Amino acid sequence: MESFKRKSPEEILDSINKLHRGRLKIYIGAVSGSGKTYHMLQEGQSLQHEGIDVVICAVSTMQRRETVEQVGTLERVPSIHWVQDEVEQKDLNLKALEERNPEVVLVDHLAHHNREGAPFPTRLEDIQYLLELGISVITTVNVYELEGITEWVYQLTGIEAEYTVPIDTLELADEIRLIDVTPETILERLAKGYMHAPNPEMFHRGNLGKLRELALRLVAEDVNDSLERHREELGLHGASGAAERILVPVQYHWNGSIYVRRGEQVAKRLGGDMLVASFVDPRRKLSKESAAFKRSIVQLVDKVGSEFEEIPLISRRRLPRQLIHYAVARNVTRIVMGHSRQTRWQELVRGSLVNGIFKRMKNMDLLLIADRAEQEGERILPTMRQEEDNDPYHRLSDEEAQAEAAKIRRGKLKVYIGAAPGVGKTYTMLREGNDLLTSGIDVVIGLLETHGRAETLAQVGSLDTVSRQIIERHGVYLEEMDTEAILKRNPEVVLIDELAHTNVPGSSRSKRYEDVLTILDQGISVISTMNVQHLESLNDAVEQITGIRVRETVPDRMMRLADEVQLIDVAPKSLQQRMRDGKIYDPTKVEQALSHFFKLGNLIALRELALRELADDVDERLESWDRHESLRGPWRREEVIFVGVTLSNNAERLIRRGFRIAFRLKAVWIVTYVHVGISIPEKLNSRVEQLKMLTHRLGGTFEIRLVSSRREIADILITPVEGYTGTQLIVGQSSRSSRWGKDAVVPQILRRARHMDVLIVADYDPDIKLEEED
Repeated sequence: MESFKRKSPEEILDSINKLHRGRLKIYIGAVSGSGKTYHMLQEGQSLQHEGIDVVICAVSTMQRRETVEQVGTLERVPSIHWVQDEVEQKDLNLKALEERNPEVVLVDHLAHHNREGAPFPTRLEDIQYLLELGISVITTVNVYELEGITEWVYQLTGIEAEYTVPIDTLELADEIRLIDVTPETILERLAKGYMHAPNPEMFHRGNLGKLRELALRLVAEDVNDSLERHREELGLHGASGAAERILVPVQYHWNGSIYVRRGEQVAKRLGGDMLVASFVDPRRKLSKESAAFKRSIVQLVDKVGSEFEEIPLISRRRLPRQLIHYAVARNVTRIVMGHSRQTRWQELVRGSLVNGIFKRMKNMDLLLIADRAEQEGERILPTMRQEEDNDPYHRLSDEEAQAEAAKIRRGKLKVYIGAAPGVGKTYTMLREGNDLLTSGIDVVIGLLETHGRAETLAQVGSLDTVSRQIIERHGVYLEEMDTEAILKRNPEVVLIDELAHTNVPGSSRSKRYEDVLTILDQGISVISTMNVQHLESLNDAVEQITGIRVRETVPDRMMRLADEVQLIDVAPKSLQQRMRDGKIYDPTKVEQALSHFFKLGNLIALRELALRELADDVDERLESWDRHESLRGPWRREEVIFVGVTLSNNAERLIRRGFRIAFRLKAVWIVTYVHVGISIPEKLNSRVEQLKMLTHRLGGTFEIRLVSSRREIADILITPVEGYTGTQLIVGQSSRSSRWGKDAVVPQILRRARHMDVLIVADYDPDIKLEEED
C-alpha cells in the first residue's frame, strides 16, 4: 500500500537532492594493518578500469609494499601536510579536490582531526562537504574510533583512541564493508616488519581478538537494521532467522530481576540482543512494593544495555495473544520467562499464560526458566564457573602423549568463509598462496574451482596444480581431487577449494573435508574455502532465510579444528552487481539466481548470519585461550542438556538446535528418542540411524528409551541418563498432541519439569502474519 501513497513536497525534494549527492563507502577494520587501505585502493583501481574518474588524497600507505603497489596509476591530489607533536599529518585539500571534481575520491582515516584554521575541524565534515558537491568518497575507519564503542574498548582493553567519529556516521554510509583479519595474520605481519605497532598494547593477541569481535558484531548490527528495513518494505513480519532477539516479559516481583539476568545471559551466549517488557493494567495503581521492584528492574535493564517497555494490558485473558503480537512485531526469536506456578486445576479454571503462549507461538521459541531458589537457594545470577584443575606435574599416559604428539605433527588449517558464492574467498586464498610462495613456502593447488571467473583465474600466478583424479562412474568420467597425489607430492601448504563438496561415489572418502583431515594428519597445512550456509548446525536457519535446503554440509567441528577462520565480507548490493556483470555465474543463469538465492533479502540475512557466526567463533577462541577474555561473559554453571525427539521431519532441527545451544553453553548434550513399544520396528531403524549419525557428527550422545505408554514419555525425558541430571530439556512444539488431554506430552513436561529449564522449539511457518490484537 505504501507504494501508492503520494509523496509530500518535502519527500520529493529530499529524493531529488539525493540524486545529486555523492555516495559514501566505509571500510571498517579492527586495527591498523588489517588491510583497509589496500582494499580501498584495489577498489579504486577496479573503478578506474571501468572508466570511473578516481583520485586519491590523504592516503597513507605506511610504505607497505602490497599497499604501495595498489596505488598503481591512480591520480594523487596533493594533500596539505602539517606537523603535530613531531608527527606529520595530512589534511584533505578541499579547494584542489573541488577544482579537480572527480567522480570518486579515496581518503584514509575518517576519524582524523584537521589543523587549526582548516575550513572544517574534522575529516568527517570534509567528506560531507564533498558528498554535497556530488563527489563520492571511499574511506576507512577502525572500530575503536567509533564513539559508543570507544568506552567499551577502553574497559575491555585499556586502549584509548586518539580521535573518534560519532557512531551514527555509519548511518550516513551507502555501503559498509568489514575487512576481517585474524590476530595470527596481524601478528605475523608485525613480526615480518610489514607494519609497525604505534601502540604495542593494542597488538596483544587477546586485545586483537576482542577488537575483531567488536568489529564483527558492530557490522552485524548494521546489517540487521538493513534487513529489518528491507523486510518491512516487503511486508514481512517475524524473525528472519539470521539473528537472535530475546524477549523477557516480567512482572514487578522479586524474581523479575532473575529473569532479566537469565535473559541477558542467553542473549549474550547466543550473540543476540534482549528486550524486556511488562504488561500492566493502566487502571490499577502500583503498590509501593511493586513500584520498588519496577525501579530495580528498570535500573538493571539500563545497566545491561537493553530496552525496557511498559505496555498497557488489554485484559488478562487476552495477555498471551497480546504478548505474541508484541513479539512478532519486534522480530523476537525466543521468549524467556518463568514456569507456571499454578496447578493443573488452576490452569483449567483461570487459564495459563504459558499454555496460551505455547498454543500461539510461531517461529519463536519459548524458554521456561526453573525457579532455582526452590531447589538451590539461588536468587542472584550469574555465578562464575570453577577453573579447570590442570596439574602441570601430571604425567601423560602413552595415549595422552600420542594424542599431543599428533597435534604437534598436524598441519595448520585456515578457512576463508563467506556469506555466498562470489564474495572473493577463492581469490583471496590464491593471493595468500602466492604470498607464501614468494616467502619461500612450498605451496600447491590441490583443488581449484574458478567457475570461469577471469579475476580468480588470474590469481593462480606461479602456483603449481596437482592434477585431478579421473573416476569412471556408469560410463561417465568424472574428476575429483587426488588426495593420494597430494600426499605423494608432500608440499608444505595445499590450497583446497569448496570444503563442503561431496565426492563422487567410489572415491576413497565421501566428503572433501575428510580428505582435508587426512592431509592435515600427514603434517601438510591446508587453506580452504566455504560458505556459511554449509555449516551443519545452520542448515535450518539457512532454509528459513532462503527457502532452500542446502544438501552439502560441513560438521561444525571443522570450524573449531581450524587454526584460523577469516570472513570475506561483501555488501549484498555489490554482490548482486558482480552477478549482473557476469563475474559470478554464466550470464544465462544470472536472472534466475537474482530472483532466487541471490535475492537482496537473502543476501542481507546470510551476511548477518556469517558475521554473527564468526563473531561467536572469535569469542569461543578467546574463551578457550583465556576464559576471562570472553566478551559474552561466563555461563552460570555446568549444564546438561537433554533433547527429546520423535521420528518426525522436525527431529534434525531439534538436534541441530540442541547442538548450538550446548556448544555455546559448554554443556554435555544427550539426544533421547522415546519409543512406545517393546522394540523398534525394522521399518523405523533407518530413520533412527539417520538421527543417531547426525547427533554423533555434531558431537552429542544418542539414547533410545523404550516405554509401554505415551503417559510415560514426559517422565522418561526428565529422568537422569548415564549419571547425568539434566538442567535443560529441549522439545519440539510439533510434539504436542492435537488435543490438550492426559496423553499430550509437552503439557505434562511443563507441569513435571519445573525444576529444569525447558526450551520449546517452535514449528517454522514461512507465511507468518501479524495478528490483530483485538
